[in-house]
Amino acid sequence: MSINVLVVDDSRVMRAMILKSLELAGLPIDQTYQATNGKEGLEVLKQHGIDLVIVDVNMPIMNGEEMLDAMIKTPGLQNIPVLVISTESSVTRTTRLREKGAAFIHKPFKPETIRDTVKHIMEGK
Repeated sequence: MSINVLVVDDSRVMRAMILKSLELAGLPIDQTYQATNGKEGLEVLKQHGIDLVIVDVNMPIMNGEEMLDAMIKTPGLQNIPVLVISTESSVTRTTRLREKGAAFIHKPFKPETIRDTVKHIMEGK
């Protein structure tokens, strides 16, 4: 099964690193999409069949937690798995993200961490 992935991060370099890590991890990726903030990410979700969202927390316009909240409230989007990859260090915030159903990886990360986390997320789908 190949998956379509949306990577949402305001850093072009970080989006490229995440996509390269997915490739190096040997995950069965079909299409990849990118957005620079949560608002753009929601638009991509409405236009394409996305199987996994990888999102940063701290972004302009709409942050990753706000995007996750919007996904939860939107029919057809609430069951898409979300992986947050962020430098966020607030235990309160990371706990809240997990309680909303997101997996969490701290930056910096290793491709193996992404691989293992994505495999775990997608097993439940």
